Amino acid sequence: MADRADKARWTSPLRRRRGPGWAEQTPTWRAARPALIADTLKRASARPSGNWFVAGASREVRPGSPFGRTVGGVEVVLWRSRSGELRAGPGACPHLGAPLRDSRVVCGTLVCHWHGLALDGSPFAGWQPYPAHDDGVLVWVRLDAVGGEEPTERPVVPDRPAPGSGVDAVYTTVGRCEPQDVVANRLDPWHGSWFHPYSFVDLTVVREPRGDEDDRDDAFEVDVSFRVAGRLVVPVRAEFTAPEPRTVVMRITDGEGATSVVETHATPLTAADAELPRTAVIEAVVAASERRGFALARAAAPVLRPLMRHTAGRLWRDDLAYAERRWELRGTGRFPG
Repeated sequence: MADRADKARWTSPLRRRRGPGWAEQTPTWRAARPALIADTLKRASARPSGNWFVAGASREVRPGSPFGRTVGGVEVVLWRSRSGELRAGPGACPHLGAPLRDSRVVCGTLVCHWHGLALDGSPFAGWQPYPAHDDGVLVWVRLDAVGGEEPTERPVVPDRPAPGSGVDAVYTTVGRCEPQDVVANRLDPWHGSWFHPYSFVDLTVVREPRGDEDDRDDAFEVDVSFRVAGRLVVPVRAEFTAPEPRTVVMRITDGEGATSVVETHATPLTAADAELPRTAVIEAVVAASERRGFALARAAAPVLRPLMRHTAGRLWRDDLAYAERRWELRGTGRFPG
C-alpha cells in the first residue's frame, strides 16, 4: 500500500510547452538596459575577492601529478601532498626555471624533471608557496600581487547543496576577453531564450537587482523553462547573484532541482595590461534533487559528468562569442572598460 501511495504522489517534472515560437516571443531588448547591466557589474566588481582565483576543478589536481595554470600572467603549479592536501606555488623551478607543471610528484613532493630539485611546499631558495584552497569542487589559489586587494584567509565560496547530496561537474574553456566581459554576459539574463533557444524558453525577469551592496539582495530573479526535447520543458525559478568580482552564481530557488547551482568563474590568464587578454571560464554545476530516484543519479555521476560538461560547452560556445564581442566593442568605446 505504501508503494502505491508513493507512486500516486509522484509527479513528473516535465511540462508540455504551448508558448510562442522563437520569432513570436516578446522582445527583451527594452528590459535589458545597458545602464542596469553596467551598474550591476560595477557593484559586483567592487566586492572583495581576497585575491583568490579559481584555478580548476578539484578532480584535475590528482595525487601523483602536478597541475599547471597561468593566472594573471603568473605561472602557477598545484599538486597534492602525501595526505592529499592541496599545495601551490610559482610554476618555474627556482634552479633554472624548468616548467614545474611538467615535473613529477613523488610521495607528495614535487620533483623537477630537469635536475631533481624537490619541493615539499615550503619556501626554498626564493621560491615562495601560494595559499591554496580546495572546496571539494574547485581549487583556488591566492595571488596577492595579481589581485591587489586586502588578502583573506579563504575565498568567497558560494553556498551549494550539502556535500554528498548533489552531482557536480566542471567545464573549462578560454576566450579572448577579460573577466568583466564574462561576468557581464551572466548579468544579462534577458538574452537566454533568444540566444539559447535550444536550452531556455519562456524566460521572464520577475525581479531586477535592487542596487544593494549585499550580493544576496542584488539579484536577478527569473522564471525560465529548461528545454528537454521538442516541446517538453522543466519550468523553474532561479536567481543570479555576483558574490565577488569574477563569479556569477545561478541558483534554482523553486521547482525541479531547487538548491542546484551553476557557478561561473572568470579567471584572467593574462596580465591586466595585456594587449590581447585571455580569460578562462571555469563553470561548476552542482545539481541536486529531493526526488528519491536522484540517488541513482549520484551513483551514475561518472557517466553524467561528461553529459553535463557537454551541455555547458554548448552554451559557452555562444556565450564566449558574446563576451569576446563585448571586449572588442569596449575597445571602440561602445562599453565602459
